[in-house]
Amino acid sequence: MDTVLSVYLYDADIMIVLPETVEDVVVKLLRLSNTRLSHDIGWALEAAAGWETNEIAYSQLGCIMDNVKKAEFLGKPMCQDTGVPIFYVSGRFDTSVRDEISNGIRRATKEIPLRPNAVDPLTRENTGDNLGEGMPIIHYHPTDDDFMEITVLPKGAGSENMTRLAMLNPSEGVDGVKRFIIDTVLNAGGRPCPPSIVGVGIGGMSDTCVSMAKEALLMPIDKRNPDPVLDALEEELFIKLNESGLGPMGLGGNSTVLAVRIKKACCHTASLPVAVNIGCWATRRATARIMPNGTVEYIQEGE
Repeated sequence: MDTVLSVYLYDADIMIVLPETVEDVVVKLLRLSNTRLSHDIGWALEAAAGWETNEIAYSQLGCIMDNVKKAEFLGKPMCQDTGVPIFYVSGRFDTSVRDEISNGIRRATKEIPLRPNAVDPLTRENTGDNLGEGMPIIHYHPTDDDFMEITVLPKGAGSENMTRLAMLNPSEGVDGVKRFIIDTVLNAGGRPCPPSIVGVGIGGMSDTCVSMAKEALLMPIDKRNPDPVLDALEEELFIKLNESGLGPMGLGGNSTVLAVRIKKACCHTASLPVAVNIGCWATRRATARIMPNGTVEYIQEGE
């Protein structure tokens, strides 16, 4: 295996641009997240190629990284499933942000282009612009900061369909949590396009637990978890999942996951909720910080 694998990434971590509308920012975030791979994920793929000993797995990683280079060079989405755009808005904002995000999604669907994925759940009628009832999905987190931060996480169906929630008996403890996470990832097989990033939520209520699992995918994978207990659990699960032999695209190998990221919250004394939300090898994400003077900083690590 003497082929040299490489990923063409950003020249800089942060781009600073002149004032622009929120709608324009949303279009750029969707373009950025769909056509350029985040640094932390790119380096993780490079590392996976370095430790991979399975010939088929190594070739799959090579195809992935060749695709990444072409997507950025051509300015085209790196996957045909451009997903459902999920937004996280924090800082200072007003109610107009929802309309601006909707307008940005509508424009981006035509301009990038993005595949129109939003359909009625029963009639399966496609809205044609990635909008419709219940769309866009926006999570609001107001803070006292003097800026507004917008993060997008485009989520495709291959990975999203593998989401699982378990309401464990507290007596099952940490071993039960580990077992559920490992079983969920391995039962998903190649469907979420591994090597994956595994987002985990532990605690809270059923709805908040699932939300935490998805939010965990926004955590940079090249930084340690600040909670030492969660950090140790992430490392243990990372090793065990990569020892499973599932490998890239489920075809065997040493590279089943690129990272495991965990968030937790207190829960009821009689509950132990655990949720898993798997991100594909790309786990697309991008963030923009809009300052009071109108300048915008674009960050693709999702921090």
